[in-house]
Amino acid sequence: MVLDLHFITSLWAHLIWPLTKILFWMSVGLIAANFIEALNWTHRLASLTRPLVRLGRLSPVSGASFSMAFFSGVTANTMLAEAFDKGQLSKKELVLANLFNGLPRFFLHLPTVFFLTAPLIKMAALLYLALTFAAAMLQTVVVVIGGRILLPPLQGELGEVAPLVREKIDWHQALKKSVQRFRKRIKGLIYFTVPVYILFFYLGKHGVFDWLEQVFATKVWFLAWLQPQSLGIVMAHVTVEFSAGLAAAGALLAAKSLSYKEVVLALLVGNILSTPIRAVRHQFPYYVGIFSPKLALELVGVSQVLRLASVIAVGLGYYFLPLG
Repeated sequence: MVLDLHFITSLWAHLIWPLTKILFWMSVGLIAANFIEALNWTHRLASLTRPLVRLGRLSPVSGASFSMAFFSGVTANTMLAEAFDKGQLSKKELVLANLFNGLPRFFLHLPTVFFLTAPLIKMAALLYLALTFAAAMLQTVVVVIGGRILLPPLQGELGEVAPLVREKIDWHQALKKSVQRFRKRIKGLIYFTVPVYILFFYLGKHGVFDWLEQVFATKVWFLAWLQPQSLGIVMAHVTVEFSAGLAAAGALLAAKSLSYKEVVLALLVGNILSTPIRAVRHQFPYYVGIFSPKLALELVGVSQVLRLASVIAVGLGYYFLPLG
């Protein structure tokens, strides 16, 4: 009976409750995206970032998603999925728009990261945040350049705004329309998200992700350039979580075993090694509820490749700077 109670408690804490929260926020995001689209607010949101969007030859839908990503990543992705399903976005633009939302995602998580890092690693927190911000900016620049190269020029003064313009409807009508469209999509959202999330839960429960993280943490011959003490930060970051790496970094800084630069480099390496696994473990299950499984895998994969390349580029630049 005790074993059964423990199993039920664990199942609730690690599977049922997290999955319920994910489905709830995905549902809220889906309704919000439909509501914004029904009221024709996509054009208004896009106007906030119009110069950057036009520079990258992105449509107003992509601009609206970028603006919304500062508040809700789920809603931003749902807007892209809705537009792609309607043929308002090409596959190329969908990929670029998803990558374009990397900068808003950085700001969305900035308060949490700052208040975690500042008390533990002090000035190193500002350096770490500055470098991760630079990586997000570099990713944005790459996306804008990619849009200029890969996407056709926008037509007319307003680009592709015209197809988005509809007759005005009031809030009640917009909400009703949003709920109707939500009912059509919620089944697909549940059919894909729930089994994928359960699969990944059991993979984690049987140690698959722990094994992968241990492989990343122990096969560190390519990190010989780091100080030996730095490897403790990297291993804590990869095998436990970001806060564990911060705790290790704080202790080493307090003991003056490492400089600020060495701590920041160790945190960047931990970020590079841990994020892909956590993206597959946590990001993919909710992406697959918004996009098709194949498309979700492509979007997560491409975004991780570009993010890693950006962080590596910024980290290399910082490594060779005479700072320390």
